[in-house]
Amino acid sequence: MSRSTAAPSGFRGVFALGGGALPVHAFLARLPAALCPVGTLMLINTRDGIGAAGAVASALWLGQAVGGPVIGRSADRRGHRPVLLVACGANALALFALVSAVLGGLPLPALLALAAAAGLTVPQVGPLARARWARLAGEDRVLKGAALSFDTTLDEVGFMVGPALAGILAVAVHPASALVFAGVLILVFGTLFALHPTAPGPTASARAGGAAQPSTIQPTPTPTPTPTASARTRTTRTMTARAAVPLWSPGLVLLFALAVLQGAAMSGANTGVNALAEARGEPGAAGPVWAAMAVTSSVAGFATVARPGSTDLTVRLRRTVALQAVLTLPLLAVSGLWEAAFAVGTVGSAVAPHLIALFALVERTGPAERMAEAMTLLGSGLILGQALAAAVAGPLAAAYGHRAAFAVACGAVVTSAVVAAVARPGWVRGATGSAPTPASQHDADAGESRTGGVDPSRTKDFARNVTRNVTKDVTKDVTPDGTPHIPAPRADGRPTPRR
Repeated sequence: MSRSTAAPSGFRGVFALGGGALPVHAFLARLPAALCPVGTLMLINTRDGIGAAGAVASALWLGQAVGGPVIGRSADRRGHRPVLLVACGANALALFALVSAVLGGLPLPALLALAAAAGLTVPQVGPLARARWARLAGEDRVLKGAALSFDTTLDEVGFMVGPALAGILAVAVHPASALVFAGVLILVFGTLFALHPTAPGPTASARAGGAAQPSTIQPTPTPTPTPTASARTRTTRTMTARAAVPLWSPGLVLLFALAVLQGAAMSGANTGVNALAEARGEPGAAGPVWAAMAVTSSVAGFATVARPGSTDLTVRLRRTVALQAVLTLPLLAVSGLWEAAFAVGTVGSAVAPHLIALFALVERTGPAERMAEAMTLLGSGLILGQALAAAVAGPLAAAYGHRAAFAVACGAVVTSAVVAAVARPGWVRGATGSAPTPASQHDADAGESRTGGVDPSRTKDFARNVTRNVTKDVTKDVTPDGTPHIPAPRADGRPTPRR
């Protein structure tokens, strides 16, 4: 039985790709990215109030949004392992320095600078994990879809559990304990994730600008040019062409905008929960209240992975963001912590399915040659939205109360629903259908999408096969061991002409 046939039966195929330790290391290594923003909010809030807390958290998020693509590009050029090891150490150091600055009473500008440094050095475990899963799955579209969906759900679980865990640690231990715990996690499990045997090395396209790599074909001494030189030239041209593939497209721009709005909706709701808990004299209750969303979102996410359905991805995105908008509006009427827990819990049932559809559409829209960068950019969009909303919702909550922060969340998600609804049909090429299933894999192998059109990925495969056949025809005179066949020279010393 082929791997692509067995993979949809459960999560076994996904775990078999990298072993049972890889998902654990990846999840615990990305958890600090979810712990830090809320941990920063709660720590600064206890000293300087919600307004300053929102500003510092915003600096953290903005640093992460700026540093993410840089770290991702560096990992492509130098390999995941060295970049992750350096980033994990630098990030832990920045977090410990931020805690020391707060406890030492340093002024707000110093806190802003340290928070930005902590954001810039976040190791970007989530996007790099998705790139690793895609690489491990290879050309198996079914297994690749299952792995990416599973990892997206882990991401969502982490970003729901992290804030709740930060609140629990603040109540049970100390307001600074969440940031300290995040630093320890990134040092231990970030290092384990970096050292895992599945960590990719530098990509071929990143090395294209350097020295030419040695060819596997040994050149035969001859005064005439050999196919080895032309093959090396073709390889270099292919690498250059891959590096020159444009990243942005109208569909990816739209998905990035939706990611920014989704991040703003989550940040506004979280800031409102923290402001409500502070107003009720129970600042530590914000974490447990937010945990309600963690539970419902996690359940909905894993249910979506287990039963993806056959609905068009763009339709699914429109439905989930519209449902999230409807479920977010009752936050405006919340006045107590129990009401807030129930309200954010209902919102969570739409968050994970929304994000799964969003990332699945990025996988369909972004160029395969730059998929890791596309995933990183979408993650930066989520973070950018959180940062912008925190900068706005924090001062609004300080001036007008928790409902002002909830209004920011409602405005963002309603805008997202409107943008998704008015987008023209076909704005994401190849978006029909859900995550790959055995049936969709069969349709893809037949060269057709569910709507009867040509599957773009199959078109790329066809073009690749044509190029390969032409190259094979041009260099057909090779020996069985792969070296060029050079005909014996004639008596006059000139090479025998090729027939």
